Amino acid sequence: MRAKRPIMFVAAVSSLCLALAACGGTGTDAAAGSAGFTAGSASATCPDGRIRFGIEPYEDPAKLKPAYEVLASALEKKLNCPVELQVVDDYSAEVLAMRNGKLDIAQFGPLGYVFASEKAGAQALVSFADSSGRLTTYTAGIWVPKDSPITSVADLKGRTLALGGTGSTSGDALPRYALKQAGVAEADVKINYAGGHPEALLALTNGKVDAAEINSQQLAAAQAAGTFDPAGYRRIWTSDPIPNDPITVAGTLDPAFRTALKDALLGLEPGDVAKVGAFLDVDPPGPLAEVTRDTYRPLFDLAAALGLTEKDV
Repeated sequence: MRAKRPIMFVAAVSSLCLALAACGGTGTDAAAGSAGFTAGSASATCPDGRIRFGIEPYEDPAKLKPAYEVLASALEKKLNCPVELQVVDDYSAEVLAMRNGKLDIAQFGPLGYVFASEKAGAQALVSFADSSGRLTTYTAGIWVPKDSPITSVADLKGRTLALGGTGSTSGDALPRYALKQAGVAEADVKINYAGGHPEALLALTNGKVDAAEINSQQLAAAQAAGTFDPAGYRRIWTSDPIPNDPITVAGTLDPAFRTALKDALLGLEPGDVAKVGAFLDVDPPGPLAEVTRDTYRPLFDLAAALGLTEKDV
């Protein structure tokens, strides 16, 4: 269901545009006016007369759009401010955009948040909870065909492995960490960055690779869509639970806005976030839950263990 208010949505924003220039479209003022806002007005809950909300590219933008429109519409009403949604090209573009003051709030993957925190001053506010209010988690996984001779991560030496994309927590860093823990040099594995979680899964089901990362969120989505039958495959590795994606705010913004934003996000109804939560395997959905930097401490430790920098995102 599309939101009733015509929220500005910029899909697949180019890295250069998003990082160096404000990428709002020509319809921003019209959208704000028709929604009952005073275009261009600023207040404690409406910096610069709008809120620029960055979304990580973890799914097809055409699928993400209607889900985030529902969340953004509810947030607009809470803050009395138009929300401009921007789906970025990649993880690094989102970090760079917030660092350059082109995003006010953003949802990052857990690893992306590590570098957004360190390089852009991003502050984690909330994440996705279940119906009991408990913060949800997901896991990374490596899968092979059911009849594959590969039975462990160590057996991936000399094999092809599809990963989602550079900078992804479950689709890059954690599978690479699994190789390191198993004593397998990355140079000894033919790693293929497929371009996203769905693409990595397709590379496996189409027989293009010997193994692929499939995280628990993508697994649930593919099963629901009828595009993946786990009975024909085996999972040879699973990560520890990963706290779900945080929604963050730029640390350079007025503390009064940061407080108002957190209160507004925590005040959203489960139905306001359910469509987004469905992509993150949050079922049944609950309201958003408060998180802090400490919630993601294991990801800071992971980045240190792998020697990752923002260039790896």
